[in-house]
Amino acid sequence: MTPEQLSRQMQQAGIRRLCILSGDAAWCLAQAAEWRDGLPGDWLVVGDTPVDDLPHCAPTALRTLLGREFTHAIFDARRGFHAEAFAALAGTLRAGSWLLLLTPPWSRWARQPDEDSLRWADVAEPLPVPNFVRHLQQTLLADPAVALLRQDAPPRIASLPAWPRWRCRAPQQQQAILQQLLTMTSGVAVLTAPRGRGKSALAGMLAQQAPHALITAPAKVATDVLARFAGDHFRFMAPDAILAQPDVSASWLIVDEAAAIPAPLLTQLAARFPRVLLTTTVQGYEGTGRGFILKFCAGLAQARYFTLDEPLRWSRQDPLEAWLNQALLFEDAAPAPASLPGAPWLMPADAWQRDAAQPEAAYRLLASAHYRTSPLDLRRLMDAPGMTLWLSGSAPALQGALWLVEEGGLDPELAQAVWAGRRRPRGNLVAQSLAAHAGLVEAATLRSRRISRIAVAAEQRRQGIGLALVAAAQAQQEADFLSVSFGYTEPLWAFWRACGFTLVRIGTQREASSGCYAAMAICALTPEGAELQRRAAQRLARDWVYLRHQIAASLDLPESASVFTAEDALLAAGFAWAQRPLEASLPVLHRLVAASDAAPPLLRAALQPQAEAGRLAQQAGLPGRKALIAQLRRDTATALTAWDAVSARRLQQQVE
Repeated sequence: MTPEQLSRQMQQAGIRRLCILSGDAAWCLAQAAEWRDGLPGDWLVVGDTPVDDLPHCAPTALRTLLGREFTHAIFDARRGFHAEAFAALAGTLRAGSWLLLLTPPWSRWARQPDEDSLRWADVAEPLPVPNFVRHLQQTLLADPAVALLRQDAPPRIASLPAWPRWRCRAPQQQQAILQQLLTMTSGVAVLTAPRGRGKSALAGMLAQQAPHALITAPAKVATDVLARFAGDHFRFMAPDAILAQPDVSASWLIVDEAAAIPAPLLTQLAARFPRVLLTTTVQGYEGTGRGFILKFCAGLAQARYFTLDEPLRWSRQDPLEAWLNQALLFEDAAPAPASLPGAPWLMPADAWQRDAAQPEAAYRLLASAHYRTSPLDLRRLMDAPGMTLWLSGSAPALQGALWLVEEGGLDPELAQAVWAGRRRPRGNLVAQSLAAHAGLVEAATLRSRRISRIAVAAEQRRQGIGLALVAAAQAQQEADFLSVSFGYTEPLWAFWRACGFTLVRIGTQREASSGCYAAMAICALTPEGAELQRRAAQRLARDWVYLRHQIAASLDLPESASVFTAEDALLAAGFAWAQRPLEASLPVLHRLVAASDAAPPLLRAALQPQAEAGRLAQQAGLPGRKALIAQLRRDTATALTAWDAVSARRLQQQVE
């Protein structure tokens, strides 16, 4: 049967299929041309370079594909495999479509550097990704619905069994749920769906038909589909803006992708409106909302639950979606049977080759608990250097997982450049932030491990499994300190404090994605780490005198004197004569101005509450923020010189 005949059969059955073209560049392009010549369609190409005169989309522009539909497409993975873009492309294909995946020669694929690794691994040159490639190859070989055309092997294109003609039932399912929502007089409704089921469209229909609905989401840019269906009734406000305005009213609050909003904020939002619709995706390339169902929704009284499971563009038996779910581990984590917590154990470095079931179960558990876990994290966990997993229990039903990432160990010269604001090498999230923002250069030179994710199976919570996993990582003592970066909430900070962590940094702006302040904490494992922890905590306590007026959070920090010290002078010099950022320098500049009678008026004005850069620049006759910062650096140099001219000259020489 020819591909065209297969395509007609596939369209009637409501399915799409994957075809692998594996070989050298010329062979792959020649094979793809044959398919295009024999099959009419859109033939969108997603890859780093265009193919002939076909419509083209770069992998990094995957968001532009959302809500669009195509017949047939080509994904060029010969130089690198952008997993999120591949999943997004698959979601745009209509029934009857073929997705051609172009890969390097089959036998060399696992050894060839993958340029996509530059996106998720902290490396200077592309890495081979043997674990990911072998995993893909195993799933491809095991799935008879996948057509395999390899340059060095006989072709495999299996015919399909006789399937019944597909009738799309998604619109009927949408309408049935919409009518139930419209009859609700009060309460919370929770709508879950995998990708491609019309969840955002349904939310938009509700906004269009319900009077005075208000829409919110982690990011407005992700509400395009909802806005299209809501039409003129699309009224959007960010979550923090709603909470900041007590007089906001609406008959419905529609929260799109609610799992991405922290539970405390979501609780406040849900309490403000008579009717609330919370929507979330339960699997997909951008994140997962499974943990949201298990954690937040469990605490809702009398919530109503709805599920969209009928795909809009293909049948429920679609082979392409089934393979994608297996290849990118989109399936749900297996429930953990009730049992006593097991002793944490360290996953061997070669576990992906020896016993892939264990790390696969760990990834699924992490995805179930953390909304923003995506295929990018899977790629990093599989093949990036410096990854460590501590597990509790065993696959398929793990009790808990802790993911650590190596940080620090920068050479002194690079660390000093990070401190000065002149360099920002990739990675090292906490280590770099403590050097660049908190002014602790040793944070970048010491060896540390950052806790990237921690998850405990919902059925096993409140048994100390999370504490035990962290304790196991602490006992290993292969670093100077452990670190963690998290959206600050009191319950979350209580957990990290119970694990022995000390708060060392908190941001002054709420993160758009979470609505929380970004916080960082560390736990010392060596004497050098303990000294860093002491200094970092002391610096935060001193800065809190000024930060507490900008941060709506109650931190239990010791009172600290606001005297301008020699250490402060070094940080101020880093702003004046190097490139340390203004926002990180504000507390020390407050102390400098208090200690210096010669601080210029513009510097004093910049330190006032609610000072706004654009207005300050205009008042000073400066062309913009960049010129304002330059003038503030000069003003800081003036104030430092007035404080102690000899010390100022020495510090200038030290930091320049």
